This record gives sequence, C-alpha cells and structure tokens, in this order.
Amino acid sequence: MEESLNTRSMIFTLYGDYIRHYGNEIWIGSLIQLLKEFGHNEQSIRAAISRMNKQGWVQSRKEGNKSFYFLTDRGISRMNEAAERIFKLRNGSWDGKWRMLMYTIPESRRNLRDELRKELVWSGFGTLSNSCWISPNPLEKQVGDLIAKYGIEEYVHFFVSEHKGPRTSRDVVAESWNLNEINEKYQAFISRYSQKFIIDKNKIEKGHMTDGECFVERTKLVHEYRKFLFVDPGLPDELLPDQWLGVYAAALFSDYYRALAEPASRFFESVFKEANEITKRSREYNAFSHPLMANEK
Repeated sequence: MEESLNTRSMIFTLYGDYIRHYGNEIWIGSLIQLLKEFGHNEQSIRAAISRMNKQGWVQSRKEGNKSFYFLTDRGISRMNEAAERIFKLRNGSWDGKWRMLMYTIPESRRNLRDELRKELVWSGFGTLSNSCWISPNPLEKQVGDLIAKYGIEEYVHFFVSEHKGPRTSRDVVAESWNLNEINEKYQAFISRYSQKFIIDKNKIEKGHMTDGECFVERTKLVHEYRKFLFVDPGLPDELLPDQWLGVYAAALFSDYYRALAEPASRFFESVFKEANEITKRSREYNAFSHPLMANEK
C-alpha cells in the first residue's frame, strides 16, 4: 500500500511539472516508462492512476487499444494552484486581516469533516482552537469553493476580521502553527540539497550527466519540495520570524531547478513523443516556461 501511495504522489508530481504543459494528457505506456526510472512497477502505476481516476483527479479515454489519462478540471485547478505556490520565491504582503472559518459538522459526517481538515491544511489554514481555522492570506475564493464542493453551508461561519489585541498577531501565529518545526524541515532540505546542487551543476557543465539523470533529479527535487505545500502555510513576511529558512530553501530550489530544467525536459519529451500527440502549444514549450524561468529567456 505504501508503494502505491508513493507512486500516486509521484504521478501528481509528473502531471504538475511536465504533463500539464503538454495538453494535460499522457498515454499510460509513457507514464509507466517514466515512472520506471524511479523504480515503480507497472502494477503499482496502474493501481495508482486508477485510484486517481476514481477520486476525480484524472479521466481516461481510449484510442484503439491505448489508454490515455488526462487531468479533470479539478486536477488542472489543483496543479495550477500547486505550481503557483511552488515557484513563488517570496510570500505576498499582508493586508492586516485574518480569515477565520468555524464549523460544527456533526459526528455522523466525520469523514466529511476529516476531508475538510485536509483541504484547509493544504490551503494554508492553521487551528487557533478546536474547529476554528485561521489564515492571514486572502483565501476567500478557496473557502467558497470548499463550502460549495462539500455542501456544508449550514455548518460553517466565515469571517474576515482584524486582530485588536491585547496580544500580537505573532502570538496568533505561534498558537496556530509550529514554525520552529517547519523551519527544521527547511533546514533539512537545505542541508540535503545544497551540496548536491553544486555537484550536479558541475557535472552538467562538464557534460557528465545524462538527460535521463537530470530528469530523475529534477523530478525528485520537485517531489521533495512539493511536500512543503502540506506543512508551510505561506505566511506573509511580516508574520515570519527573522531567521526564517523558507526564503533560502526557495532560492536553492530555484537555482537547482534551473540547472536541471532543460536536459530534464528533453528526456521527458523523448519518452512523451513516442506515443502521444504533441499539440502546437506543447511543441513551443521549453524548460523556461515555468514562472521562475520567465526572466531567463
């Protein structure tokens, strides 16, 4: 089961970093070939994509005897949101307001309540107290979408408000998130990848790293960095501690990603082209189409 879950997570990474730039669709054979680079077997890949299909992230279509999987509207929305957060180097400025969501979902709908909690954590909410979720970020649209998605209008109160003390907004942050724990995770990421980046960059410059190796390393890099979406709420700079390592981790990720981007994309295209239609848009795609590459042309 653990392997299947890991495979599913890796498929999300491939859709987010590659496939969504090529029409959002891929032949299952190409997906299997790509994931075998990471040691995933065909059975676990087919089981994982089937699960994603049942959950509404992807849909399938047949062309002859070949099955193609493409992102649903829900999948596209989640991939776009994730990419925007992953490739954002700095958090936005704060408007001074707090978004507060409170709910009283009955015990008979416990599964719904658990799903909502996961969605709120993903969106960057923290818990100020039991069933009281809070964020300084403008998440009105995300909250509206969640309420509509789960049909929980009768159970929810949502406020946009100001904090009037007597304690500070940083006290609110300290009670809602464990920033020290998140900072430790960033420190571990920096320690793991800073030396690796120097070694791989040197290899690439000397031509000692293949396109396939760059593809594997770029995908692993994004896969690891993507995990911060589930733990870092993306707080405005005004509410972060002075020694916040998220900024350094973002810069390291950006530099390492740039070094791997072009050869990794070449490898992906070599596998993808074999059995997939490449649209005009995807032919024009290159490694620099990501937001953090915008100034590299």
